[in-house]
Amino acid sequence: MIDVVPDERFLRLPEVLSKVGLSRATVYAKIKDGDFPAPLRLFGGPYVAWKQTDVLNWMGRQIERQGGG
Repeated sequence: MIDVVPDERFLRLPEVLSKVGLSRATVYAKIKDGDFPAPLRLFGGPYVAWKQTDVLNWMGRQIERQGGG
């Protein structure tokens, strides 16, 4: 069984972009470079979303890299 964080939720691309303040092109370039969490495929179809904890953890690492954490 997979453990799920109680407040976990999926974020679609517009919400991810709003949270991180990056463009779509930058997010996908960072995914390709391994510097941003990849989205998950939902329902076996064309739908993708990010786990909220993955995005928030990435944001936290960026703050730590800048010496703000």
